[in-house]
Amino acid sequence: MFLTHLLYIFRVKRRKMADKVLPQRIRDLVPESQAYMDLLAFERKLDQTIARKRMEIQEAIKKPITPGKQKRKFSSFFKSLVIELDKELYGPDNHLVEWHRMPTTQETDGFQVKRPGDVNVKCTLLLMLDHQPPQYKLDPRLARLLGVHTQTRASIMQALWLYIKSNKLQDCHEKEYIICNRYFRQIFGCPRMRFSDIPMKLAGLLQHPDPIIINHIISVDPNDQKKTACFDIDVEVDDPLKAQMTSFLSSTTSQQEITALEMKIHETIESINQLKTQRDFMLSFSNNPQDFIQDWLKSQSRDLKLMTDTVGNPEQERKTEFYHSPWVKEAVGRYIFSKVSTLYIFPLQGTSVVGCLLNLLRLVLKRLVITFSSPLQIGRLV
Repeated sequence: MFLTHLLYIFRVKRRKMADKVLPQRIRDLVPESQAYMDLLAFERKLDQTIARKRMEIQEAIKKPITPGKQKRKFSSFFKSLVIELDKELYGPDNHLVEWHRMPTTQETDGFQVKRPGDVNVKCTLLLMLDHQPPQYKLDPRLARLLGVHTQTRASIMQALWLYIKSNKLQDCHEKEYIICNRYFRQIFGCPRMRFSDIPMKLAGLLQHPDPIIINHIISVDPNDQKKTACFDIDVEVDDPLKAQMTSFLSSTTSQQEITALEMKIHETIESINQLKTQRDFMLSFSNNPQDFIQDWLKSQSRDLKLMTDTVGNPEQERKTEFYHSPWVKEAVGRYIFSKVSTLYIFPLQGTSVVGCLLNLLRLVLKRLVITFSSPLQIGRLV
């Protein structure tokens, strides 16, 4: 589900970014537009940084909140504790001391282990941290590839997606597939795989984190000054800014303003593209009116034939011999008859019906001459 949501965000963002990019022909025409493209590139980097920070905030918010300012007890940081003493001194049944967290475990500020003895004893402490949310150790091959050793499942998926994106492993035709390079083939054992299969394949490459290992010597010498040993262990604690982070994620005021500005940018880019098309149209006419009119008439003729589903041969129609064929006279007669039959002729006062017909025929013939004039003749008139 997380990967699907991430892919959806990626597709939507990529579509929006593509809508805001100025075409190269406009950038060549207006050199000052490079400043806008620089801002667009900076916005892309800023969006990536904000998206990463949002994911980090979401991960931090998932951690349980400790009520009040009461300090956590020592045992609350660990999932299990194992103390291994010298097996030769205490035997195979008494050399291990183990503590594991249970649902009913009562937290404590420390652990005390006592064993009789009069000689120095080597002991090994194995501490397993209680990560919330759980963290996993990656397979060494995948860890070297992604640069991640131990992280949460969501962070591992994010690092994997960034690697796929940066190395262009997504299939160009089938977006739901990724093409495995030689490293992925060694790790996942397949030439290509679906995005939806990644969590299942990744499960076999995740292990429990390594425990913290502390080697210590328990000294019984009364003159030994090192009775206490201190070790620094990095643990995750609740962030005091969690309330502010939650408010930041739930706030939609800035997002609405950003959406409105993006819509305005899209409308401006669309208007620029339309103006560029109009400019090219007018510039082509001003440079060579005759060729422009001829090309325009040819284009309009093709569009008209496509709209009316008319079949014709442009190569024959552009020659004058085409209009000297025997069928032309019959076609002209049928055309005039169809025009006359669609009009209602009413004789005006002082005008005969024959006069009206003659005037109408002159008008039809005049239009007919214009209709059958070749594009070349019209170009010369212009």
